[in-house]
Amino acid sequence: MPAIPISLDPAAPFGPAEFQALLDVSRETLAAFETYAELLRRWQKAINLVGPKTLDQLWRRHFYDSAQLLPLAPPGAKVWIDLGSGAGFPGLVLALLGAAEVHLVESDGRKTVFLEETARILKLPVTVHRGRIESLIGLPAPDVITARALAPLSKLLDYGARLAGRETVGLFLKGQDFEKELTEAGKSRTLALDRLASQSDPAGVILRIKRFGHA
Repeated sequence: MPAIPISLDPAAPFGPAEFQALLDVSRETLAAFETYAELLRRWQKAINLVGPKTLDQLWRRHFYDSAQLLPLAPPGAKVWIDLGSGAGFPGLVLALLGAAEVHLVESDGRKTVFLEETARILKLPVTVHRGRIESLIGLPAPDVITARALAPLSKLLDYGARLAGRETVGLFLKGQDFEKELTEAGKSRTLALDRLASQSDPAGVILRIKRFGHA
């Protein structure tokens, strides 16, 4: 997948055509994303998968936001663990774009059913794990751990430390309050991370974690 451009006007129209043009995905992959969008809208009527006001911005706010993580992973990354997957962001999106082995972790039973059904229909290489992160056992050491809108950074680092191997990288999508989270997390840890501009949200960042251990 080509590098995603840094500038993207958040007020500009953004749908399947723009998504395909920016990411250079195949027609088959785009069709799979359209099926994903249809499933999400259908299930949203029964369970709250995403904020209702974001459905009109699905392709930018959820699909594109998640997709920007793929080129930030280490070369050759194979195993991904997505914490608090919810409606599949970013984990299902990354699987659709070619992530080889994706583990989706979600504690809400209804959301895990949605994830399992969507993965089955789209024939994706994902495994859905129902339960709290603290109780997970038997997961492979991941190359990448991802999370989006799940918990403050300090909590994400605790979660990651339970699962990470020596070379595991974290990719966490964060909003405009990320500086407060960095300050709080830095009180008990020596942080090793990159701050990367979000290319879907002018106020957001991606925190690329290089080490999960405590100081």
